[in-house]
Amino acid sequence: MKSFQHVSVPTIEGAISTLKDYKGKAKVIAGGTDILSVLKDRILPEYPQALINIKTLSGLDYIREDKDGLKIGALARLSTIADNPVVNNKYRALAKAAKTVANPQIRNMGTIGGNLAQDTRCWYYRYPHQLGGRIMCLRKGNGPCAAVKGDNRYHAIMEAKKCFAVCPSDTAVALVALEATVKIRGPQGERTVLVSAFYQPLGNDLKDNEILTEIQVPEPPASARQEYIKFALRKPVDFGIVSVAAVIKVTDGVCHESSIALGGVASAPLRATAAEQAAKGKVINETTANSAAEASVAGARPLSKNSYKVEIVKTLVKRVLLSGDSE
Repeated sequence: MKSFQHVSVPTIEGAISTLKDYKGKAKVIAGGTDILSVLKDRILPEYPQALINIKTLSGLDYIREDKDGLKIGALARLSTIADNPVVNNKYRALAKAAKTVANPQIRNMGTIGGNLAQDTRCWYYRYPHQLGGRIMCLRKGNGPCAAVKGDNRYHAIMEAKKCFAVCPSDTAVALVALEATVKIRGPQGERTVLVSAFYQPLGNDLKDNEILTEIQVPEPPASARQEYIKFALRKPVDFGIVSVAAVIKVTDGVCHESSIALGGVASAPLRATAAEQAAKGKVINETTANSAAEASVAGARPLSKNSYKVEIVKTLVKRVLLSGDSE
């Protein structure tokens, strides 16, 4: 690991000002579970001059509820979110997603802001510089996507063109299903972005001088079923190969509204709108679940080694529709 400056800041304004001073050559560190491995492997063409430590910001680790719904500070730990009574009672899909992240040590260190803003896990993108030189791609400024003709087992099967890396965040999938937004603050002030719009084909919506400050989750209907299911090879520690989150309003066995999000299939968590429409107004049974599952993958375009993901998506969509609320 090369040397860098480590700058602690006492306020959000101070963090933004310091980022601006470094003119795009600084990164933010909170829990540090992702950025330190990025620096250690020197995967980025331009090594940052500084890490701006925002763990010193006070009052940004809250979890509270008001008339508009749930508010979570970006520095709230994943373990705290997973164990919070309000989150477990009313925002269960998020609690379930937070509980699946890595292992207890990571959840005790990692923040929800970091989980949302973490870099992709594509192994070509993450290839260590010290092992023969980094592999360039569009995410690093220039180059083809090596996954297209290479080992693409865990890459995108939907809505991918020049980059086939997938969003690795568990909590993002649940938050998309919950129709959550994030607050971002920078030199130009504060803005709010839907979590579903936070991710771009080559990264996320954060600019060089901005930080994510809060997650806002509208309160779902009290009677709504909520679920989050992740398929991973080693369940206690692995990133999800495919995940599905759902918020489903069912009355007398009939689906009136649903919000279904897919993870591990694209550069962002995707709303499975075709699956939602297939279930709307229908009795939730095996036939409806099968129809919604088929609709969820109608736009899939697998690569050479990841067509198996299509069947996993269908299976998980079917399970979230039929399972009800499982604790």
